[in-house]
Amino acid sequence: MPISRADAAKRVAIVGAGISGLSCAAELQAAGYDVTLFDKGRGPGGRMSSRRFSTPLGEAVADHGAQYFTARDPAFLTQVQEWESAGIVAPWPDISEDAWVGVPTMNQIVRHMAATLNVHWNMRITTASQTHNGWTLSGEDQQVDGHYDMLVLAIPSEQAVTLLAQHDFGMAREAMLARFQPCWNIDTGESFPELEPKHFSFNSPRGWCPACRGHGRIFPWMLEPKDDDEKDDSAARLREFGIDAAEDVADALLMALAKELHLPPLQPIAHSTHRWRFAMSTGLGTGSLWNSHIGLGVCGDWLLGPRIECGWLSGRHLSGKILVEELVAVAD
Repeated sequence: MPISRADAAKRVAIVGAGISGLSCAAELQAAGYDVTLFDKGRGPGGRMSSRRFSTPLGEAVADHGAQYFTARDPAFLTQVQEWESAGIVAPWPDISEDAWVGVPTMNQIVRHMAATLNVHWNMRITTASQTHNGWTLSGEDQQVDGHYDMLVLAIPSEQAVTLLAQHDFGMAREAMLARFQPCWNIDTGESFPELEPKHFSFNSPRGWCPACRGHGRIFPWMLEPKDDDEKDDSAARLREFGIDAAEDVADALLMALAKELHLPPLQPIAHSTHRWRFAMSTGLGTGSLWNSHIGLGVCGDWLLGPRIECGWLSGRHLSGKILVEELVAVAD
């Protein structure tokens, strides 16, 4: 199905409103495209989500996913400097000279990006079909109105495979090659003065990573598996810590942390645990995927690398492909 060449603004549907989808959408919208995003979440966040948390001392807020991000690519660094001028990010030199955090929380970044875009939240897209008028989409409970000239998937590879396999098996094969490592996040309702950044190493056997930056009285901690061959097996991970139920994982992880650092038991006043299944991508190094014949594109950190910056760059990479193709078409 060739892409429509009508004079009206091209309509683009983007499935996934994380930083990659938002980055792609912003560039296309700025170029005059009519862009609509669909996301299964209740609001901006994803891996950069923040959550409110009740403790005996009152409510607090925690960065529930990524604790910070780095900026190294010149284009992304320029974007980060614009965010800094807008007051939504700040440097975090305690981690590294190129580390940044969202202000007041990490999800402020994606909130800021989504504010000027047309995003439909609580919308899980399950089917994408091609007709002579373009792409049509369906959710779990409803049909999405209208047709779209282009479809972009900005979701984890395992979620993209099903939709891709129906239209471009080559893209689906690429998605099947992507690998992710899971990660546990623990939000604790109290800081531990005996724990300092020097105690931690991103290359330690268990990959303990301190947030070092609490909101209110909430302090997040993360456990990242470091074995490249480790399978994504929740039950096995829980058995490793000698527990049978997922709700006990926070106690077990804090106990393991104290033991590894030769400290007395850590007993927070409250805690919450979340397992990020698609936490760390290995990255395929391709940037993005684009099939101009059917108007189907894919972006996401799994196509480039595991950092938040990679997600933003992948979205920009795909929008660049689309815009260059349109310029060539106009020239012809």
